[in-house]
Amino acid sequence: MKFQYLLFFLLIGFVSTAQKINAPVKISYQRFSNGKPDDKENIWVYADSQCNWITSESMMNATAKFPTEQLRVEPSKGRYTQIAGLSKNTFAATTDSTSIEKQQFEFIDKTKKILGYDCKMAKTVINSNTIEVWYTTAGINAAPSVLGQKLGLVLEVVRNGNYVIQAIKIEKIKKIPESLNAALPAKPVDKVTYRDLVWKSRFTRVNLFDNVQVNFDPSMKSNAGMLRLNDGSTLIKKIKLPEIPKNCQLFADVSERSLGDAYDRTGVLFVIPTDDPDAVLKALADKSEYSQNTNNEILLNSDPSLQTLELIHFITPFGIGKYNDLEQKNLKWQDSVYYRQEITDLIPALSGKEILVGVTIGNYDKGGHNVSANLSIHDSDGIMIPTNTVAFALFNSSQIGASGREFNLELKSGDGMKTAFTLQKPLKNAKLRYITTGHGGWENGDEFIPKPNTLFLDGNKVFSFTPWRTDCGSYRLSNPASGNFDNGLSSSDYSRSNWCPGIATNPIWIELGDLSAGQHTISVKIPVGEPEGGSFSSWSVSGVLEGTVAEENNKPK
Repeated sequence: MKFQYLLFFLLIGFVSTAQKINAPVKISYQRFSNGKPDDKENIWVYADSQCNWITSESMMNATAKFPTEQLRVEPSKGRYTQIAGLSKNTFAATTDSTSIEKQQFEFIDKTKKILGYDCKMAKTVINSNTIEVWYTTAGINAAPSVLGQKLGLVLEVVRNGNYVIQAIKIEKIKKIPESLNAALPAKPVDKVTYRDLVWKSRFTRVNLFDNVQVNFDPSMKSNAGMLRLNDGSTLIKKIKLPEIPKNCQLFADVSERSLGDAYDRTGVLFVIPTDDPDAVLKALADKSEYSQNTNNEILLNSDPSLQTLELIHFITPFGIGKYNDLEQKNLKWQDSVYYRQEITDLIPALSGKEILVGVTIGNYDKGGHNVSANLSIHDSDGIMIPTNTVAFALFNSSQIGASGREFNLELKSGDGMKTAFTLQKPLKNAKLRYITTGHGGWENGDEFIPKPNTLFLDGNKVFSFTPWRTDCGSYRLSNPASGNFDNGLSSSDYSRSNWCPGIATNPIWIELGDLSAGQHTISVKIPVGEPEGGSFSSWSVSGVLEGTVAEENNKPK
């Protein structure tokens, strides 16, 4: 009997010892998604009785990509500090002394063992996500995040039942590494500023235009850095773009607000790819025909003066900014309108090239519009543009140069608006990136009358659709100067031919298949409406040929 009592107390002592952690320790956590290990690296936590550091192997080995983030948590004080490495020599930090204390949990009558420790469950809901926290009271407070730091030692966190962060190893260490304290002198900032600094350091931003005025004013002159065409409604300048890795996503954005113009206008952010931007700038300034002189071995366009490549095709709203004083009950106008679109497919036409970039807004107002525009380059492991991918502008009815073509007459002609091009090499999986908007702002104009767009490749119909937008009423708060009618609708509410006041028009991609080397034609046919008095209809259309250059020994049949 004495032996049995002795064995019982020995077991009690063993369990008690197993449940106690003598700090400092290093805890490794692994991520699991739907029961399978995640490809993200493990979380490392260094903890003692006073604080714990949340970091990772790559950060500890100085191999992590910027920006890096680490957390120093002091559970007993309910305080944590986020420390970001924005670049090799630039750090920022922000401290929060309230969030930990505000955490609320529902304690669930469930237990389980993790790494030999008896754990209890606490549950909470964050941003509509159900979070289960498994913790043990083992003598220290630590966790793989800020969540649950007051509970004890968190060994597992489960989000929505399918994403798990679980402790896989606990190691005794002599002390917390000194290198973790090296980042503490980081510049302290408020939490919003900290988040903004970290966000902006995650991508590369290329400014194209910064608060420029796009207006109608013959007195405004060009300068050394900016060419003004069409009495100021078109701005063009030269810019050198960085090399864009093939595993990146590319976005373009435009911000616009009215400085006087009250109407909805067609706007385009565009580039003119050229091997001689200075010569093209001179030709544009002289209002003469220009050739882009793009020396490539893939494609020749029969009309190189039209190779203007649209990045964003947008429509300004009715007077946003300037006319925000036109108050209406329960309507609070936006300050400006923001257009942003992904243009990853255009990387082959832009990466590392010296190009001409331009913005145009067709308007007749001296105040016009204030415009800013940018490109942003984002790493993306899930994206990989195939080698030999190309993108060439084939046609664009928005006249930038002095081509003199009557596009709308061509669009409704028997053969449609035809563009001839020659492929020096076969093109696999060819697509046409097509943008179209119809205009004519009276009741019988093409702006308000659905019209089919039909496209032909080498005389054969490849695609036909009727572009139309029915969601224009969603953008009412961007249209303070929009006219209001007796039927209770505002002008900006009406459905239109593939656009609304205050939005960008999405391109569509038309599959063309594999194209052989040699001459081809693309034709666009639209039944453009007839003029009525001084009113006329028109269409803005553009097309970019995309695909992968075929290897010589693998020509399409």
